[in-house]
Amino acid sequence: MDSDFAVYTKDLVKIYDGGKVAVDKLNLEIKYNEIYGLLGKNGAGKSTTIKILTTLMNPTSGEAQVLGMDVRKRANAIRKRIGVVQQDESFDFTTVENNLKVYSMLWEVDRETAKTRINEMMDLFDLEEVRKKRAFEISGGQKKRLQVAREFLHDMDLVFLDEPTVGMDPEMRRRVLDYITHRAHGGLTVLFTTQILEEADYICDRIGIMVNGNIRAEGTSKFLKEKFGKLKEIHVRLSGDSNKDEKQKVVEEISSIDGIEEARLEGDSVFVLGYEISKKIAKIAMVFERHDLGIESMESSEPSLDEVFLKVVNS
Repeated sequence: MDSDFAVYTKDLVKIYDGGKVAVDKLNLEIKYNEIYGLLGKNGAGKSTTIKILTTLMNPTSGEAQVLGMDVRKRANAIRKRIGVVQQDESFDFTTVENNLKVYSMLWEVDRETAKTRINEMMDLFDLEEVRKKRAFEISGGQKKRLQVAREFLHDMDLVFLDEPTVGMDPEMRRRVLDYITHRAHGGLTVLFTTQILEEADYICDRIGIMVNGNIRAEGTSKFLKEKFGKLKEIHVRLSGDSNKDEKQKVVEEISSIDGIEEARLEGDSVFVLGYEISKKIAKIAMVFERHDLGIESMESSEPSLDEVFLKVVNS
């Protein structure tokens, strides 16, 4: 067993009846205490992967280990040490408060600890006003908050969060993400999926982009942006007394630099568009210096994670 990783798969395959390949020789390594974002289009294989790792489904072939344990051989032991928030809702007819109490009993949390944690979750996830309402009566966003809250009632080493912020407003989304980060800093390992890529950018230590059942790109958000990001733009703001003819000459000279797609003049600003432009900033600055043009400020914009995602999944 490879106990160096909280989650480890090697050549993992899942083929459904009818021949559909949902997971295709997936190799995945998630470190302990890491927040790992698993991204992909609908149908990429994310949910199937999570079902295998949470012992809800057997793989067709390959290896899958969770917390150093084989998912086929030690399913019960794995379930005792993980938490799962799935996309599918599952609520009974009890109140929100009783829903949390039932889950704390299922996880064998002692009564006093459960009472304290339930109150904490009520406050954290803003459920106090619906405490006495039946779970099926509350809004979709409140149901999702309840679903997340009850999973954090018990002690666990690893939690699988499959789109946990669906239906939440921006303020609550940020509160939930900050809480997940807080728990990870306390030793919890997190596998996180989302369709809101700014969330992954905000909390994930590393990100894997899944395409057709396998990881096509993986790394930190910064690494992925640098590797797969397309054009970047630099905005150079010049001193107000700059000579217009000299500015036009600068634009023409910068345009001839290898890798620069476009340079244009707009008033007292020059905009430069190019690939790997951060490596060309010194050369660009020297052009302005040769023409004796003063630079008031220089700003660059980086590609978004959305841009990286679209490039990877459509390549």
